[in-house]
Amino acid sequence: MRFVQDIPHPQFRIGLYAWNSKYIVKIEAGPYEQTYKVSELDVADLNDVLTMLDGPFLDTVTQRFQAMDTDWQATGERNETFL
Repeated sequence: MRFVQDIPHPQFRIGLYAWNSKYIVKIEAGPYEQTYKVSELDVADLNDVLTMLDGPFLDTVTQRFQAMDTDWQATGERNETFL
């Protein structure tokens, strides 16, 4: 996997990679990560991928991270693994 660039964001760590004719967008928040793969054939160029990372998309990413944390905390409590 080839690193292409970091995408600045105040809340997340966003990295853009290229691998197997796909752009891979990795978005990290604390211990959680979301990964999106886009075929190079589905976009005209790299700028299209960057354009897709708009406000409404990142708002949904935020909600998904919150849901991931809720799910993780709930399983820890159910299984009594968190102190």
